[in-house]
Amino acid sequence: MTPSDFYDQRETRSRDERLAAQLAALKTLIAKAQSNPTYAKRLGDAGDGADIASLDDLAKLPILRKSDLSGMQTESPPFGGLNIIPTGQMRHLYQSPGPINDYDGAGSDWWRAGRALYAAGFRAGDIVHNSFSYHFTPAGSLFDQGATHIGCAVFPAGTENTEAQARALATFGATAYMGVPDFLPRLLEKTDELGLDTGPLTKASVSAGPLFPSVRQGLNDRGVAVYQCYVIADLGLISYETPALEAMVVDEDVIVEIVRPGSGDPLPEGEVGEVVVTALAHHELPLIRFAIGDLSAVTPGQSPCGRTNMRLAGWLGRADQTAKVRGMFVHPEQVARVLKQCGLQGRARLVIGREGERDTMTLHVEYRGDATGLAERIESVMKTTFNLRGEARFEPPGALPNDGKLIDDTRDF
Repeated sequence: MTPSDFYDQRETRSRDERLAAQLAALKTLIAKAQSNPTYAKRLGDAGDGADIASLDDLAKLPILRKSDLSGMQTESPPFGGLNIIPTGQMRHLYQSPGPINDYDGAGSDWWRAGRALYAAGFRAGDIVHNSFSYHFTPAGSLFDQGATHIGCAVFPAGTENTEAQARALATFGATAYMGVPDFLPRLLEKTDELGLDTGPLTKASVSAGPLFPSVRQGLNDRGVAVYQCYVIADLGLISYETPALEAMVVDEDVIVEIVRPGSGDPLPEGEVGEVVVTALAHHELPLIRFAIGDLSAVTPGQSPCGRTNMRLAGWLGRADQTAKVRGMFVHPEQVARVLKQCGLQGRARLVIGREGERDTMTLHVEYRGDATGLAERIESVMKTTFNLRGEARFEPPGALPNDGKLIDDTRDF
C-alpha cells in the first residue's frame, strides 16, 4: 500500500496514538456539552470531563437512544434543548422520518463521507451521479459534500425518474455512483434499454439498504466496483468498506461501542449487540453515547488494507425488540434490568411463546455454577419488572445464539 491509498495519515496510526487523540477529543466534546444546562443535567455527575481518564470511562455516561430523541424534540423543538449553538447558526436543517430533526454545521465535509468515498476509489476529477434525495433528509447533501471535498464533480440526480437519470448519467459520462444499492442495477438496465453508453462508470458507494451478494456480483460483472458505507442522518459516517472487503472500518472521528441491548454495558469483541456512537467532531449538538437502534459486532483483528482502526461486522439487525405480552409491553431495557439485578452477565434471551390460548415468557440464561435459589430469584424479579409471570431456565455457556437478541417472540400471528 502507498500513502495515496489512504484518505489521511490517521487511518494508519497506532492504537495508542488513536486512543490518546480520541480521549482528548472526548474531553473537549464533554466540556462543550456541559456548557448546555439541559445536557449537563442529562450527563449528571458522570459527565465531568475530568473524571474521564480513559475511553473505558465513557461507559459511565448515560445512553441517549435515538428512539427517545423524537420525543425530546417534540417536547422542546427543534432539537430537544440539546443544541449548543442557536438553530439559526446551523448551515442546513433537515427532517428525517420519525420525525427526527437533523442539521449540519460548518466545514466542507461535515458528515465525513469523503473518507468512505475515497476508500471506494473516488478521486479528484471523478464525475459522480448522486441519486440520494436532496429533500427533507440529509442523504443527498451528506454524500455531495463528501464527493466535492475530494474534488469530484457531482450531478445532483436526487429521486428524479429512472429514464431521466439514465440519460443524465450517460450525458455527463459519470465515472461513479452514490445511492441506494438496489437502484443502480435498475438504472443500468434503463441505460441498456435506451442504448446509452455507461462505459466510464467504474465505482459506486452505496448505503441506506442491504447490498445483496448477487447485486454486488452483477455490478462487478459490468465493471463497477461497489462498496458499502454505514451512514446515519444524525451524525454521518460510522464505518465503511475498503478494497479488502473484510468487515467495515470505523471512521476516525467517532467512537463506537457495542453494548448489550437495553443497557449501556459494553460487550466483548465478537459479541453481537447494539451500536452506540459518540461523534467527536460535532460540537454544535453533541451526540454522546448515541444508541442508534442497530445491531452489529466488532470484528477481531486489523484490516488487510492497512487501516488500523477497529472494524464492524456491518448491519446485523435492529436492537428494538419490544413485544406485547398479555396486554403489557416488554422491552429489552427491562430484560437487561432483570439480568443486572440478579448479577447475570452471560448471554440471555427472553422467549415469548404460546401455550393453548395463553402467552408464555421464559428467560433463558447462560449460567455455570451453583444455581440454588437463582431461578426463583430471577422469576421474582421478572414479576416485579414486567408485571407478568415468567419462567427462568438455565443453559450452558455458548448455548444461546450470538445474534444480539434479548427478546425472541416465537408466536405465530
